[in-house]
Amino acid sequence: MTKTTLLAALMLVLAASASAKPDSAKSYAAALADPARPEVQRARDDARKPAELLAFARVKPGQKVADYIMGGGYLTHILSGAVGKSGTVYAFQPVEFVTYRADYGKEQDQVAAARGNVKPVRSLISAFALPETVDVIITVQNFHDLYLKPMPAGTPEKGIAALYAALKPGGTLVVVDHVAAAGTGSTAADTIHRIDPAFTRAALEQAGFRFDGELATWRNLNDPHTGNVFSPDIRGKTDQFAYRFRKLK
Repeated sequence: MTKTTLLAALMLVLAASASAKPDSAKSYAAALADPARPEVQRARDDARKPAELLAFARVKPGQKVADYIMGGGYLTHILSGAVGKSGTVYAFQPVEFVTYRADYGKEQDQVAAARGNVKPVRSLISAFALPETVDVIITVQNFHDLYLKPMPAGTPEKGIAALYAALKPGGTLVVVDHVAAAGTGSTAADTIHRIDPAFTRAALEQAGFRFDGELATWRNLNDPHTGNVFSPDIRGKTDQFAYRFRKLK
């Protein structure tokens, strides 16, 4: 093959790749700029960097996605705009969380009322299930909650199996959580709301997920990994890992 032929072939491949790549940046920008988002949530974008998260999760218009343990709905609003009217967002709020703080239920209802493509899902965390399988599931700062001491025995295993079942073959799971000291497993989940990244990866791989990449956006090596994530001196500045997994079949 001549250099000219090789160059022409390379240009064709690059052109095909460019045309196949969705215009994610524009999609996310529109979702972030949506005036329907609560202003108090928009103020958190600089720290939470949602566009990087959605790009890492490969969220696209028209997809079916889930916000697993949605909290106050920060990510739910953004996902709604990112997948668009042809997409669906399942916003999961565990019954245990609503029992602990009634406003979680109210916030879930408010997001669903404001967003036509958001479908609320509420159940015990161990009984998580969706009406259909989805393309992407994202859980931010909540995977460790499967290991809280008040949860019944077997909750982590049931919860992870439910996440696997909720994804389409080839689907993506993204887990973002606060880093605990290496070797501590899940023991810090209940006390300081952290979890060991290596433990998290092993638990998910054991359940059948394949590790598919890491995003270092929220890493902070100055965090000693020993403080409660809600302590004023570290809140909003914790070292956080972001792992992407795939369901192969």
